[in-house]
Amino acid sequence: MPTTLTLDLAAAAPELFLACSAIALLMFGVFSGDGASRSVMRFSVAALGVALLLVILPLGSDGLHFNGLFVKDSFGDFMKLLVLAGSGLTVLMGWRYVEREGMDRLELPVLLLFATLGMLLMISANDLISLYMGLELQSLSLYVATAIRRDSLRASEAGLKYFVLGALSSGMLLYGLSMVYGFAGTTGFTELAAAFAGGGAAGASIGLIVGLVFVAAGLAFKISAVPFHMWTPDVYEGAPTAITAFLAVAPKIAAMALFVRVLMGPFADLVGQWQQIVIFVSIASMGLGAFAAIAQSNVKRLMAYSSIGNVGYALVGLAAGTEEGVRGVVIYMTIYLAMTLGTFACLLAMRVNERSVEGLDDLRGLSRTHPMMAAALAIFMFSLAGIPPLAGFFGKLYVFLAAIEAGLYTLAVIGVLTSVVGAYYYLRIVKLMYFDEPSEVLDKPIGRELGLVMGASAVAILLFFLAPSLIVDGAVAAASSLFAG
Repeated sequence: MPTTLTLDLAAAAPELFLACSAIALLMFGVFSGDGASRSVMRFSVAALGVALLLVILPLGSDGLHFNGLFVKDSFGDFMKLLVLAGSGLTVLMGWRYVEREGMDRLELPVLLLFATLGMLLMISANDLISLYMGLELQSLSLYVATAIRRDSLRASEAGLKYFVLGALSSGMLLYGLSMVYGFAGTTGFTELAAAFAGGGAAGASIGLIVGLVFVAAGLAFKISAVPFHMWTPDVYEGAPTAITAFLAVAPKIAAMALFVRVLMGPFADLVGQWQQIVIFVSIASMGLGAFAAIAQSNVKRLMAYSSIGNVGYALVGLAAGTEEGVRGVVIYMTIYLAMTLGTFACLLAMRVNERSVEGLDDLRGLSRTHPMMAAALAIFMFSLAGIPPLAGFFGKLYVFLAAIEAGLYTLAVIGVLTSVVGAYYYLRIVKLMYFDEPSEVLDKPIGRELGLVMGASAVAILLFFLAPSLIVDGAVAAASSLFAG
């Protein structure tokens, strides 16, 4: 019979492997000296691939581990697959950019490995302490990665803004966690859920509700939801494009998974208290994402506001507070992963005379100079706009249906209206590519990695409606595991 420690280690095999890999690669890079950065990058991508396989393999048993600090379930496994896939692909497709821009230092892939480790710990957190440890491991790594291009004023400014506002959000989160602990007397999710079951004395405490509000505010910052979004456009624009791609994909998915686990786990019986907060944040995020992006001329800033809007749509499912709502969130984040990866692959490929370009005007006439790239980007834009039968339409459909089933009709209607407004700036990009004359011709070679990610993402989004069960079945199992207890 395997011992408890053996079961615990098996359940946390992906996290343990990533931790050991990051430390080993750091030591390898230090002792190898200059020129080891490309090898460290390749090994880091391989480490993320192995970690993904460890998530898929039936290692360990579902349930609580490490004295209740760590939980393994289908929801966690599904979201970890998305995070690892997003991390691995963004590192892979961004490395040519990193080398061209002179940022190929061995610390960068190691930092991204530690950030991914933090994300996995966030997803499996079953205690307020383990939640905070995972969150800070991710955040501290990303602060440094954002500002790693020290000779760039924009990157340094972006990293400083991210750090200062991130420290503020961490303080708010810690204050909320301390209040929850003070009024409930425990930090474990299982014990908290038992204390709040049936709306007991602890569940009715005003101090606890205030703590819950601060916790929600701290987590809302991590998913860049309004009104805690102010860092997103500046950081997206100022950070190197390869780092922006990473920020837009994996951390968003991990933070959304943590948000869902916290609210649908220990605080599930307080849905009446937190639902109105999530509804407000969702409406504000959808509205700002739709209207603020219209005036943008920089593609990365536009994608920042687009990500804020996408977070708002995902929160529609969470606001429902039901199993169907969680299923909608999981499906939406899966589709968001494909759309965002593909879009940033196109952005990384945008170069004129060996320099990176980010302006919307640089996309003029792209269909005549790079027809395949223009077709792929058009698919991503139509999908982000929610045009059927592309995957983005079904992502929004699932979260809106969950809201309607929960009686949140106004929220669903506002979501549809903001989606119509948001379609304007997505379709404007298509118009620039297909109906305008080229201003400058983009450089031809885009790299095999970018072409592969771009093509695979476009095919997945375009043909999603033929086999939606590949994603939907996994999302159903993930959502049901969260409600099994």
